[in-house]
Amino acid sequence: MISRRNALLSSGCGFGYLAFSALATQAANREQQNPLLTREPHFPASAKRVIFLCMRGGPSHVDTFDYKPELAKYDGKAPGKAAEGLNVQKGRKLKKSAWKFPKCGESGLPISTLYPELSRHADDLCLLNGSYTDIPNHPQALVQLHTGSFQFVRPSVGAWVLYGLGTDNQNLPGFITVKPPARLGGAQNYGSAFLPAVYQGTAIQDVRADAPIGNLRNSHFTGELQRKQLDLLQSMNRASVDRNPANSELEGVIESYELGYRMQSAVPEVMDLAGESTDTLQNYGIGESRTDDFGRQCLMARRFAEAGVRFIELTHEGWDQHNNLNAKLTSNCLATDKPIAGLISDLKQRDLLKDTLIIWSGEFGRTPAVRRDDGRDHNSTGYTVWMCGGGVKGGMRYGATDEFGIAAVEDTMHVHDLHATTLHLLGLDHKKLTYRYAGRDFRLTDVYGRVASEIIA
Repeated sequence: MISRRNALLSSGCGFGYLAFSALATQAANREQQNPLLTREPHFPASAKRVIFLCMRGGPSHVDTFDYKPELAKYDGKAPGKAAEGLNVQKGRKLKKSAWKFPKCGESGLPISTLYPELSRHADDLCLLNGSYTDIPNHPQALVQLHTGSFQFVRPSVGAWVLYGLGTDNQNLPGFITVKPPARLGGAQNYGSAFLPAVYQGTAIQDVRADAPIGNLRNSHFTGELQRKQLDLLQSMNRASVDRNPANSELEGVIESYELGYRMQSAVPEVMDLAGESTDTLQNYGIGESRTDDFGRQCLMARRFAEAGVRFIELTHEGWDQHNNLNAKLTSNCLATDKPIAGLISDLKQRDLLKDTLIIWSGEFGRTPAVRRDDGRDHNSTGYTVWMCGGGVKGGMRYGATDEFGIAAVEDTMHVHDLHATTLHLLGLDHKKLTYRYAGRDFRLTDVYGRVASEIIA
């Protein structure tokens, strides 16, 4: 059927072509409700969009953003009675941080010397030092960070945000994830699960200027003929939806076809960094061997945010440092410090930081008490997430771990609380943002979640 239709199209004549044109026109004129149209939030929002910086592997909080002077005092000693009731395996000894934590900015926020560029923005950062999650294993913790659950397949945060608010640019995906992990949950980390498929994230695997984007171009038809082909396909798809209205995946196919058609020119234009000034490229570290890759991700995030994309995720791999901690952590921080600082500066300059929420997090932290001198293991009971912009108070430490950094003990922030607070900043009530599936109403935070109102400006 497809080859015959193509033949009729190619000939440009005959009854088949007339029938094709009539169906295409009918489909083009048919009114359809676009599920990606911008929707009003539940209440006035301080943030319009999110840039999520995922540090995959679990950065060491006690070496970056959670200053623990007691680690230096008890370096090489067992935690002892001070750690009773905390998650410390026998035979471990406390290990001090190899880096200093100077007071930064007017707020005096203690930030490790691993982040000299980012520390200049200390007064914009809110350190959530009392963060914790449920499982100290990478696959489960990473999926829970992204979906709220490690036990069941659930929609990702970005999908929920897109479902709740729609997008400001109908020519671009509303949810983009750049270089997402291929394993440890894979597409589940940006999937839509039982939400309509149109809300899932669009993955971009390569940030090179000349990198191809798969299936973005129609290799057979161009211009008006391509539009007519698409309208015919859509008429058949919509007829199928009318026969089976419960099939949300087909609705997703319809919208993805339309979005793909519009993306052909919009996406390459946004991803093209050729028009950026030399100063801008240098501020992101583009052109420097250590920072080029993540610098391109961060600059691309600014361009997507400026173009109206609702949720943007960037991923930096390799933070799982069980050994060779000093060298590997130094390398990771060098690769991300300048790009992140450049992103914050650029958003500020363009007056976008005030309504752009930046979130920095790994799936968990690292152990203050170690088995070996040159590494730290997984620590899910306490670690640091930080936020910036989007109506969050800057120059602030919210929550705390114990004196060694083992467990969250004050103003604790579970993953559900992080999600509830993120949605709140976007003007969404996490208890009201629900979707009915399998006979019950589901939400991102399940039956949990507390908004950390103390950090909201």
